Amino acid sequence: MMRSLYSGVSGLKNHQIRMDVVSNNISNVNTTGFKSERVNFQDMISQLMSGAAEPKDNVGGVNPKQIGLGSMTASIDKMMHQGALQTTGKNTDLAITGEGFFVLADGDKEFYTRAGNFDVDQDGLLVNPANGMKVQGWNAQIDANGNRSVNSAGDIDDIIIPLYAKEPAKETSFVRFRSNLNSAVAAVSPDADDATRYKMITDPNPNNRRGHMTNIKVYDDQGAERSLKVFLWKTDENMWTASIDVSGSDQLSLDVTGPQGQNTSVPGNKRINLGFSPDGKLTSVSDGVDTTSQGLLTASVSFRIPGNPEPKNIELRLGEAGTVDGITQFSSTFTTKAVEQDGYTMGYMESFSIDPSGTITGIFSNGVQQPLGMIAMANFTNPEGLTKAGDTNYIVSNNSGDPIIAEAGIQGLGKINAGFLEMSNVDLADQFTDMIVTQRGFQANSKSITTSDQLLQELLGLKR
Repeated sequence: MMRSLYSGVSGLKNHQIRMDVVSNNISNVNTTGFKSERVNFQDMISQLMSGAAEPKDNVGGVNPKQIGLGSMTASIDKMMHQGALQTTGKNTDLAITGEGFFVLADGDKEFYTRAGNFDVDQDGLLVNPANGMKVQGWNAQIDANGNRSVNSAGDIDDIIIPLYAKEPAKETSFVRFRSNLNSAVAAVSPDADDATRYKMITDPNPNNRRGHMTNIKVYDDQGAERSLKVFLWKTDENMWTASIDVSGSDQLSLDVTGPQGQNTSVPGNKRINLGFSPDGKLTSVSDGVDTTSQGLLTASVSFRIPGNPEPKNIELRLGEAGTVDGITQFSSTFTTKAVEQDGYTMGYMESFSIDPSGTITGIFSNGVQQPLGMIAMANFTNPEGLTKAGDTNYIVSNNSGDPIIAEAGIQGLGKINAGFLEMSNVDLADQFTDMIVTQRGFQANSKSITTSDQLLQELLGLKR
């Protein structure tokens, strides 16, 4: 009789635990990044009344007789499936689609979370504003040329977003050219003086032009803007000459590096010759002394600016030999342009964006966009084995496995969505149904206890 009482008590306790879990799920139905849980029961030990007997010649086998002694909680499982995404429009709100966790740090302690409601504090740190934990990742490193890059193979650190910080000016190191010189124009006489040649190149009537001029803004090491002009005119079949001018400069010279790095500088030279194949491909570049006809064809512009005795150098990247990648010569309209240069003036960081790989890109007032860092993600062999640590955070347990740290989108990790938050994955319909089932189970166990009590009362009444 007492066994049935204690079995009923164990059922009450287990269903109370199940109700606690259901209530916790419902209370967190609007908690960002929350993962619901479920309770699994299993029977407890059983008392053996008689053991099993094997079959004999005259009778068959006999099964064991056992009386169960109640139930117990087998496990409380974390349901780690994806929650729906909610649009917020805030660029520091981040949601993960797929596997993985954000990594947070509190001193030397690491925590893992799916809740990406982050913000930037007064020191520029990307943090969880609810508890101050710092988002982990890789900050960009600046090389000798002022270029920023992120090494996601290094150790993770606190992410810093330096809003309104200065981006120093960068001196132009190269100018890239692309498009076409019109092969149909007549060659300019080598006896023509500079004024006549300039008029032929810049004639307002396109039909009268014998060449082309391109102009691009370049920058010195202080960020001062200068105009780099390249004049090109036809001198013979499949042969063009180019001259150079940089505003506000002196001691200007143009030089070509020959094969095997040979370089015979000609001070004051301002012209180079471009050779083309009959099918319009650039084949060679020469300054009259050195000639190159393989690989990337370039020329170097050297000049000085007032107040600075150090020479400045800009590489003119004219195209790959034998290809149509750079400057070409076809019977078509002049379209040759300087399409790219890498210099800029000083600017202030005004905003930033975060892409699906977790790369944080700073946008500066000078139009430059530079990588500032990358948000790290973590995954585990058994994410359900993580231990809850409050604040919608998890910590490593003995059965979760060690964290696998990597950038988003690789090694099975999901992607990061800026301007979104992952909602709780609690399904209210499931929880209310589970609540009803739990209530009925609790009632049934309480009924078994009251019924056992009545039987005991009847037994005690036999003495009267």
